[in-house]
Amino acid sequence: MDALPLAELLQALADPTRLRILALLRRMELSVGELAIILDQSQPRVSRHVRILADAGVIDRRREGSWVFLTIAPEGRAAPMFSLIDAWACEESAQAFEADASKLDRIRSDRAEAATRYFTSHAEVWDSIRSLHVAESEVEEAIGRALGSEDLGCLVDIGTGTGRMIELFGRSASHSIGIDRSSEMLRLARVKLEAAGISSSLRQGDLYSLPLDDGAADTVIIHQVLHYAHSPAAAIEEASRVLAPGGRLLIVDFAAHEREELRTTDAHIRLGFDDDTMTSWFKAAGIAVDHVEHLEGGELTVTVWRGEKAGVRQRERRAA
Repeated sequence: MDALPLAELLQALADPTRLRILALLRRMELSVGELAIILDQSQPRVSRHVRILADAGVIDRRREGSWVFLTIAPEGRAAPMFSLIDAWACEESAQAFEADASKLDRIRSDRAEAATRYFTSHAEVWDSIRSLHVAESEVEEAIGRALGSEDLGCLVDIGTGTGRMIELFGRSASHSIGIDRSSEMLRLARVKLEAAGISSSLRQGDLYSLPLDDGAADTVIIHQVLHYAHSPAAAIEEASRVLAPGGRLLIVDFAAHEREELRTTDAHIRLGFDDDTMTSWFKAAGIAVDHVEHLEGGELTVTVWRGEKAGVRQRERRAA
């Protein structure tokens, strides 16, 4: 008789180390190296166990630079597995899982120290840009007004940086996904969101090729990213691809300006955007602009553009 998928799944779980790995990933996303530290095993050995769990479809792997981060597979597959583990776990198993969990503080501490070093080394550059426009608190209030009080559904923050948008609005979402090209920034965001107690999925990826399925998002935010983009129109088109019908795209960036020195001092490729150009890019991507707000008060004006993709949101159709 051919092997049964269920039997293969149960075989993947039938190992003490793999059960410990699942228990740890249930608490927080971890890298292979971090798991090796907690489990006191070599990385190659941990990697073999990780490969078995990934092949069984119970965990997902994501590469960030030279690191590989691991997370539990989507809820639909993981929930019944953990129900079985919880129902059958003995006292010895529970004690082993708790002993491993107690070591997570070391991982959090190591991450925090690395994040602090990175932030300190870049703080002067970030502060110089912030000094050119209205207070960040005013920008964040404007974003909050644009998003409103409704459920954000699946929130995707493109170019998440330090994870600030998810920190502010993640609690209004069913789940949040942060995407950034920089593995260092993702580690900084991971520390911040972990400390804030906000659940999220952070992924390394490019704004022109997002690691998401079509229609996966209900709300997409692109905050202070497009002025670094070689092709903003293509980035908006890609954001539209991952938006579900009826989903909303929110872009926050500078209005058109003439601070040419920012190209060399801060690597800005685009010197802001005017409303007509942004509206045309939204329209070409199948999104209708329905809200624009200009925040003046500094040498640079910050603009908030919001648009909605044509169609009816899937979650609204289910509720009907």
